[in-house]
Amino acid sequence: MRPASSPVPAVLTAPATAAAAVAVKPTPPQRALQASRRELVAAGGVAVVALWPCGGAARAASDDEYVSETKDVIGKVRSTINMDRADPGVADAVAELRELSNSWVAKYRREKSLLGRPSFREMYSALNAVSGHYISFGPTAPIPNKRRARILEEMDTAEKALLRGR
Repeated sequence: MRPASSPVPAVLTAPATAAAAVAVKPTPPQRALQASRRELVAAGGVAVVALWPCGGAARAASDDEYVSETKDVIGKVRSTINMDRADPGVADAVAELRELSNSWVAKYRREKSLLGRPSFREMYSALNAVSGHYISFGPTAPIPNKRRARILEEMDTAEKALLRGR
C-alpha cells in the first residue's frame, strides 16, 4: 500500500487485494450475457428492418387530408385573432390554437412534397407570426393592426392557393 502522504489518491492506485481486482473485472456469466444482448439486438435489428413499412405510413397524409386540416387551422386562426380581448375564453382559445398549429407544423413541415407549395409557405409564415406574438406578449395581448392585417392576408393567400391545388 502507498503511504497516506502519497500525492496519488488511493482510488487511482492498484488494489491492495486480489479480491478487489476480481470484483472490478466482469465475470464470465456477465460476458455471456453481453454477447447474448448483442445477438438479440442484431437479430431484432434485422426483424425491425424487415417489418419497417415501405408504404406511406411514415408519410404525413394524403392531399385531401392536408387541405382539410389546413382549412381547419385557417378557421381557428381567424376566429382566435378576431376575438375580443375582454372575452374570458381568449386564453383557452389561444392555447387551443397553439396546440393545433404546433401539431400542423410538426405533421407537415417534413413533407418534401408540400414545402414548395404556396399554401404551405403562407400558412407556415402566418402561424409563425401568430405563435411568436402570443409567446412573446402572452395570450391576452392584442395583435397589432399591421401584424393582424399581414396574418389575414397570408391566410387569404393560403386559402386561394388551396383552392387552386397549390
